[in-house]
Amino acid sequence: MKLSMPRFDHAPVLVVGDVMLDRYWHGATTRISPEAPVPVVRVEQIEDRPGGAANVALNIAALGAPAWLVGVTGADEAADSLAERLLAAGVDARFQRIERQPTIVKLRVLSRHQQLLRMDFEEPFDTDAEVMARDVEALLQGVKVLVLSDYGKGALRNHQALIMAARRRGIPVLADPKGKDFEIYRGASLITPNLGEFEAVVGPCADEAELVAKGVALIERLELQALLVTRGEYGMTLLRPGHPEMHLPARAREVFDVTGAGDTVISTLAAALAAGEELPCAVALANLAAGIVVGKLGTATICAPELRRAVQREQGSERGVVSLEQLVTVIEDARAQGEKVVFTNGCFDILHAGHVTYLEQARALGDRLIVAVNDDASVSRLKGPGRPINSVDRRMAVLAGLGAVDWVVSFAEDTPEALLAEVRPDVLVKGGDYGVDQVVGAERVRAHGGEVKVLGLVENSSTTAIVNKIRSR
Repeated sequence: MKLSMPRFDHAPVLVVGDVMLDRYWHGATTRISPEAPVPVVRVEQIEDRPGGAANVALNIAALGAPAWLVGVTGADEAADSLAERLLAAGVDARFQRIERQPTIVKLRVLSRHQQLLRMDFEEPFDTDAEVMARDVEALLQGVKVLVLSDYGKGALRNHQALIMAARRRGIPVLADPKGKDFEIYRGASLITPNLGEFEAVVGPCADEAELVAKGVALIERLELQALLVTRGEYGMTLLRPGHPEMHLPARAREVFDVTGAGDTVISTLAAALAAGEELPCAVALANLAAGIVVGKLGTATICAPELRRAVQREQGSERGVVSLEQLVTVIEDARAQGEKVVFTNGCFDILHAGHVTYLEQARALGDRLIVAVNDDASVSRLKGPGRPINSVDRRMAVLAGLGAVDWVVSFAEDTPEALLAEVRPDVLVKGGDYGVDQVVGAERVRAHGGEVKVLGLVENSSTTAIVNKIRSR
């Protein structure tokens, strides 16, 4: 399956469900309390993060997709904190604030990144289902996917009304279910239970064959279009009527904290579907996103550059030969990670020891090295008849195999001026015995704050000398 990054900026999603505030108290633990055998935490930092359905909306916004959120809170400080953080992230939140009921808060006490205690402040909400339905109806016309983020806290009391409202408009409905009554999700496009939630409804599954059989039966009974079972370290299983089951392995390199992983799955899935991705590709993207987020502490999101990098690793395009469009994208991601981009260019007709040494020195000036290569027509104009010896695709393939080189791109002009305008490298490097001011593109690079470096060449090592030597023999 070939994956690509969707246009999330064209993928509006509406999230409806149980919003909550995840509050973290961080501090050092150096002694045991004299009052009881428990550690004493000296609180040094308090951190608030949107949780539950709010975290789903936050994940969608972090990917660059327009996100709307409808939920229920109290009329208190926690609701204000939630609204402030969602607004700052670009989420359009519409809260039904209920007097004399507290916003759901989950307080976690941590020391040295280890959770010592969690305290939940919550009461079931007396939600006005008609008001919520009107709020949802008003927003449905502007979105492409509806997400029901159900934590069983009382915000969602009219699942069927919301599902039917979306279906009348042809809008897919994704539901993250809770509890043992999955009948309330009847008619949804897809539900995403974890394995424990799934088995609580259908019974224990001894193996994958039984999981598939019970999943297919559940799809038929609830009139679903698809079922995605998240299975922790065993990855995910996607089931669809009339299609073979799809098992995806877990992608986490290191599991640090699984808090909010389900939110990341359904948010990435919803944003990808809203962007026009087919369901299998959307699920594969969600699987990659989950693998990233479990490596973070607490309720967390992933951003578009992080997901794009994971896609590039998956497709083997994190390095190598790229188009100009791909190059601009990977440079954007590199800069988002604080990496320094180095650029050099040349014909590189017959790669020799001088080239290798020069490219290694160039790479040492930053974190990423781009090598721009003259195409065949421009080499002929610069070097004369009979050149290049090797076609541009072969020259680029050899360069891409060098450990010092990250990305290789070709250009058709005699100089890389136009390419430099697109790439805007942090460092422009050339090899030779001329001054910095003689380097093509030097003025352009310095104008945007970049550096220009000239590296010496390895003596008695040049493509022209090699060609002449071969011809003389």
